[in-house]
Amino acid sequence: MTDSSEPPFSPGITAIFEVVARLRAPDGCPWDREQTHESLRQYLLEETYELLEAIDSGDDAKIMEELGDLLLQVAMHAEIAAQESRFDAAKVSEAVAAKMVARHPHVFGSKSVTDADEVLRNWERQKVHEARKSGREDESVVDRVPATLPALAWALGLQKRAARVGFDFASPNETAEAVAEEARELAGAAGVRETFEEMGDLLFAVVSLARRLKVNPEDALRVAGQRFRRRFAQTEASLRKDGVNFSDLDSDEQARRWRESGETS
Repeated sequence: MTDSSEPPFSPGITAIFEVVARLRAPDGCPWDREQTHESLRQYLLEETYELLEAIDSGDDAKIMEELGDLLLQVAMHAEIAAQESRFDAAKVSEAVAAKMVARHPHVFGSKSVTDADEVLRNWERQKVHEARKSGREDESVVDRVPATLPALAWALGLQKRAARVGFDFASPNETAEAVAEEARELAGAAGVRETFEEMGDLLFAVVSLARRLKVNPEDALRVAGQRFRRRFAQTEASLRKDGVNFSDLDSDEQARRWRESGETS
C-alpha cells in the first residue's frame, strides 16, 4: 500500500505531467485513457473561461486553482501526443521557448525598441518571416486569428493584426466618428438583410473604438452585464416586495423604478 503521506509525484512543475502520464498508463484511469484531442476541446474552453472569471474576481487562490486546471489540459494534450510518438511536453516547452526568443530580439539579441507598440510591429514582421520560411507566402496577417474565437474576441484580433501592419484609423476621435456613422446607417437600414449587415458593421466599429481607447471590449461588456444583472435583480426584488411585476408597470413607471435602483446600488 502506498504511504498516503508521500505524494506519487515529484515536486515542482513536472508534478502534473507525471500524474497525467500515470492516469493514461495501461493500468491507469479508464476515463483519462479514452480521451483524445477532440474530446478534450470542451474542457479546454471551459477551463479558459473559468480562469478568466477567476482573474476578474481578483482571488489569488482561485486564479492559482484555475491556472492549474488549464495546465492539466496542456499536460493531457501533450501526453496524448507522446503516446502516439508525435511530440511530448518537453518538445512543447522547447518549441515555445525558442519562438519567444526569436520574437524578442530586443531582449535576447542586439535589436533595440522604443516602446511596446514597436514590439508588436516587430512581432508581426517575425511572424510573416516564419510563415514564408514554412512555405506560407500567401498567408495574410489576419489569417492567423482563429475563426473559432467568440465573435467579439475574433473581431478584436482581426483589428489588432491589421493595425500592427499600419491599417487603422488615424485617431480615437476618427474611430468614434465611424461608430456614429455606422449607427446612422443602421437607423436608416431597410429590410432584414441590410439591418443584419449594418448591425454587424456597428458592432465591429464599437470594437475598434474600444481597442483605440485601450479597453478590452469583452471585459467591458462582461462588467456592464454584471452591473445590469445586479441592478435588474435589485429592481425585481423591489417590485416583488410591492407585489407587482415589470409587466404591470407602464414605461414611465419602469424607468422610475430603474432609476431608483441605480441610486441605491
